[in-house]
Amino acid sequence: MKKFFRKISGLGRDNPINLADEKADSENEEVYEELDKELEAGEEEEKEWLGEEYEEGQLSIDVYQTPKDLVVKSTIAGVKPDDIDISINNDMLTIRGKREMQDNIKEENYLYRECYWGSFSRSIILPLEIEPDKIEAFLENGILTIVLPKAKSAKEISIKVREK
Repeated sequence: MKKFFRKISGLGRDNPINLADEKADSENEEVYEELDKELEAGEEEEKEWLGEEYEEGQLSIDVYQTPKDLVVKSTIAGVKPDDIDISINNDMLTIRGKREMQDNIKEENYLYRECYWGSFSRSIILPLEIEPDKIEAFLENGILTIVLPKAKSAKEISIKVREK
């Protein structure tokens, strides 16, 4: 996260636009260093609050629609149905879970380590109205499928504008 604010603002020594303006760059140096320190301190506080080892993976999903449903699918092999939490708040669907490693393998014994173990989540904004009381979710062969029935389209209302 070093030099984070310089990168997102486009300012700093690496930006060719600012090479001509060394004075402005050096004046901003202290400000950027202070912002970097504050960001790093915030990250440390977050680690303390969430736990030192906290890192959350992001689920990969497919979302498609049929004439009647919106369907969300994700591969989450190795997760039990009881370890999955699905919620909807307003128009946001959130899937959370945890994949726990069963084996206790020493780090130095790994030749490749690509599988993600630990907490994961994914949130998406639903692109259309759904019937929340008719949602179904099931896990089959490591594939999570969430079926969200579409709400019946509201009748379109035309409003005439009048001059006042």
